[in-house]
Amino acid sequence: MKEQKTAHQDEIVPLKRIEGQIRGIQKMIDEKRYCIDILTQLSSVVGAIKRVEENILSRHLKGCVRGSFMKSNREDKEAKMNEVIELLQNFRKR
Repeated sequence: MKEQKTAHQDEIVPLKRIEGQIRGIQKMIDEKRYCIDILTQLSSVVGAIKRVEENILSRHLKGCVRGSFMKSNREDKEAKMNEVIELLQNFRKR
């Protein structure tokens, strides 16, 4: 994994909230709660994870990628673009 240069501390609070939601879903399953209620909570968690993902991607594009394009040579810029393309392709596979 590459060295992280961008701070993502802002995502700790939402991730801790997601962690709590997951524990809540586990409890719902233990309590044999209604399927629709569990699915609703799972959907909420997925949405929250996607928001964290979007925030980190946005910071990456505005920070790491922009910085690379301002400072790097052509090969480094090409490598950064390929990294973003590969990332987006992986997102589409899910």
